[in-house]
Amino acid sequence: MKLRIAYILAFVILCLVQACNIKNTPPNFILIYADDLGYSDIGCFGSELNRTPAIDKMADEGVRLTSFYSTSGVCTPSRSSLMTGCYPVRVGMDENDQGFWVLFPMDKKGLHPDEITVAEVLKEQDYATACIGKWHLGDQPEFLPTRQGFDYYYGIPYSNDMGRGGNNPPLPIMRNEQVIEAPADQSTLTKRYTEEAIAFIQANADNSFFLYLPHTMPHVPLFSSPEFAGKSNNGKYGDAIEEIDWSTGEIVNTLIELGIDQNTLVVFTSDNGATRRGSNLPFSGGKCGIQEGSMREPCVMWWPGTIPAGSSSSELMSTLDILPTFASLTGGEVPQDRVIDGLDLSSVILGKEGAKSPHNVFYYYFMSQLQAVRSGNYKLYLEMDKRQYGWTRKIEKAEMELFDLEKDPAEKINIADKHPEIVNRLLEFADKAREDMGDFERPGKNARPAGWVDNPKRQEIGR
Repeated sequence: MKLRIAYILAFVILCLVQACNIKNTPPNFILIYADDLGYSDIGCFGSELNRTPAIDKMADEGVRLTSFYSTSGVCTPSRSSLMTGCYPVRVGMDENDQGFWVLFPMDKKGLHPDEITVAEVLKEQDYATACIGKWHLGDQPEFLPTRQGFDYYYGIPYSNDMGRGGNNPPLPIMRNEQVIEAPADQSTLTKRYTEEAIAFIQANADNSFFLYLPHTMPHVPLFSSPEFAGKSNNGKYGDAIEEIDWSTGEIVNTLIELGIDQNTLVVFTSDNGATRRGSNLPFSGGKCGIQEGSMREPCVMWWPGTIPAGSSSSELMSTLDILPTFASLTGGEVPQDRVIDGLDLSSVILGKEGAKSPHNVFYYYFMSQLQAVRSGNYKLYLEMDKRQYGWTRKIEKAEMELFDLEKDPAEKINIADKHPEIVNRLLEFADKAREDMGDFERPGKNARPAGWVDNPKRQEIGR
């Protein structure tokens, strides 16, 4: 009898020690990034069309962030902020080498190798790192994920509509720095990304790891594997979203099976708003703009046992905050030799009582032009000259407009005339941003250049 009691006590002590070790171990991070997913394209943010049970379950067991922003309405700039914690204009990623709004195959520009990414911050803490999916921060060797802090890369280097027309090479799939398939079979991309992600998690279950999973979908052209094609109630768009939800569920189940779910923070969000195929309600606008539907994204964070289940926060957050927040949660350091725009939002994510966002301002840039400013619930559209952007897209001259986003999320009622004091306060913020980061060909004093190569080369199989 005494021997049985001793065994039981030893077992209880061992379990307590293991639990303490888990809590004292820096968390793993999985960042799932959809492409062109609308604010209300998943169930927990209001979709009645797309079935997303896995992501909805994450929300039930984690936190929904309802004022979470991307820094751009298009791909490349938004991803530069996610990696660096900086506004795109600060790191020269607001436009490509010819003044278009995203990078293209064989672009001369890319994220500067001297920039410090969230992957590099975590590698300083001995994290294993992988990027699996769409990169879109430069396709030349100097700019690939393997040169930006990632141990492993598998995916396409830019958008999936860029492998056709003109001088573009066939859409490549790369492993590390070599093309292994061209043109890519896009019907199996989501499935293959998921398999690669699970393999990375399994290989690093006993280590601290960071997995960045930027999905190709639901960017057009839309694809899904045979198991999902034609199965949704929302055409090819819904098929693609429901496969991403399946992928998310597979990843979460893998964490649970390996017993590392309570030591892993999973983030699900999107790079910018949806095209007309999706839904950005209750906001107006969509991809390629600066309205709320362009840049306010659905965001769910899941960390069982740490993030309060079923919680929600409307505090202002953005992809800028990923780097400093992950650094804080690991005891790492934010780069001190340069300006970083993001802030540590861990207290908000973890549901600390009375936690507030430290951000008192958020800036809406389209390419190099500052076009709007938010502080508190108020958003001010600035007067803008007529510009020619990209192909034929124009930003027409706009009068100053002020909206209360809490009362008027669709930005329909201009209240600028009623609140001149708020307008003036937001204009002061705008002046500071112009001086600091720049505004339409006026470089800011704390802006940094993008990376550059003079003779970019095509990606070809085996290279």
